[in-house]
Amino acid sequence: MIDFTKRALLAGLAATLVTTPVITPASAQSGKNQFSGLISPPSFNAADKARIQQATSYLQGLGMAHGRFEQTDYKGRKTAGNWYLARPGKMRFEYDAPTSLLIVSNGTTVSMWDPRLQSFDQYPLSETPLSLFLARQIRFDQGVVVTAVSSNAQGFTLKARDRRKNVEGSVVLGFDQATDGAMALREWTITDAQNRATTVRLTSFSRDSGQKADLFVLNKPQKKK
Repeated sequence: MIDFTKRALLAGLAATLVTTPVITPASAQSGKNQFSGLISPPSFNAADKARIQQATSYLQGLGMAHGRFEQTDYKGRKTAGNWYLARPGKMRFEYDAPTSLLIVSNGTTVSMWDPRLQSFDQYPLSETPLSLFLARQIRFDQGVVVTAVSSNAQGFTLKARDRRKNVEGSVVLGFDQATDGAMALREWTITDAQNRATTVRLTSFSRDSGQKADLFVLNKPQKKK
């Protein structure tokens, strides 16, 4: 975990990824006996159970896709960029200038490069909220649990968190759902232990049949001599 100064310098999603131990299925499973006190999921009605299953099936079925995103951090600052997905395990965020931040998951590690600060950091994928979307098997009933389901005019939202009581923070997933049942992931909001929320909205979404493998490789850049 990085210190407070470094966390403050890393913008938006990057800061959320490394400061919020929220959605960590692998670590939650492996450490289940190390922590006392697990959250019991609420009792949902049939409609909400169906929504949870629909969301699980939808996320499980995501393969390759790309599009644009817009991010709003807890101070209301907005950034935007391109995103790329290759489930399981791989995702890439390219922030527009002047941020120009790169965040890449290669399936096991999340790497972040901030060219303005000449800063390169790496973290296990299992210790970041991205693992919720990228896990090979999407589960909302073990290390990660759904704590609330809400319907709205566009579709519905799920609020989820780590099942361990001593791990704070949450993520809210927003789904659009058409009258014919077709679904799309619209946005997610991650709230950290200090109650600071960052929202990422997918402003465009296109499915792919193939993507270049090097999109999901981010090595530490060599310093210019």
